Amino acid sequence: MDDRFEDHCWKDIVSDEILSIYAAYRRDVFVGNRPALLAIDLYELAYQGGPRPVADLMADYPSSCGIKAWEAIPPTQRLFAAARAAGIPIFYTTNDTRPDARPTSIRPTNRQNRASADAFSIRDEFKPLDGDVVIVKQRASAFYGTPLTAHLTQMGVESLIIIGESTSGCVRASAVDAFSHGYHVSIAEECCFDRSELSHKVNLFDLHHKYADVMKVAEVIEHLERDR
Repeated sequence: MDDRFEDHCWKDIVSDEILSIYAAYRRDVFVGNRPALLAIDLYELAYQGGPRPVADLMADYPSSCGIKAWEAIPPTQRLFAAARAAGIPIFYTTNDTRPDARPTSIRPTNRQNRASADAFSIRDEFKPLDGDVVIVKQRASAFYGTPLTAHLTQMGVESLIIIGESTSGCVRASAVDAFSHGYHVSIAEECCFDRSELSHKVNLFDLHHKYADVMKVAEVIEHLERDR
């Protein structure tokens, strides 16, 4: 059994008592067969206001993840490079910005999001290339109401490496749906981020013990390089 199973960002908030409750969930973690990289919502909106504390940005940029988004850029770039070198399929998600395509009576929060369509463009550091697939979604999950499953089936994908934002929102929803669809799910810890560090840690802990293998980005890259 891998001694690193609990060696993750939640170590400082999860007590020994809770760890003992979840001891039965310990297992070896891995990147599954025939993987694809699924990058959730790496669009400009999450980086607005620059690399500053999230609390300082909320008045002007209520959808920004601030410094947490910016800290995740270098490890995410490394993972993209490894995924491209390994030749695995790469999928992105972003929001459907068509005004006539979204029901106006359903809003997830009271945040007044006045973002333009440009705010939902994928950042240049992770810009999609020819052959990549960009999935447009209206809900949290990359699967709900989208053609993602059809693409994955056509390309013979059997497992997913999930990254992006927010950990407690669209990443979690997509990971649970991926598990429910029968995919092995890996999550690259340093390549996910959230407005709340507490939410980030708790949700990664929960996903790790139920639906996904949370792995350090170096471990994910090692698996990709070994299987090339």
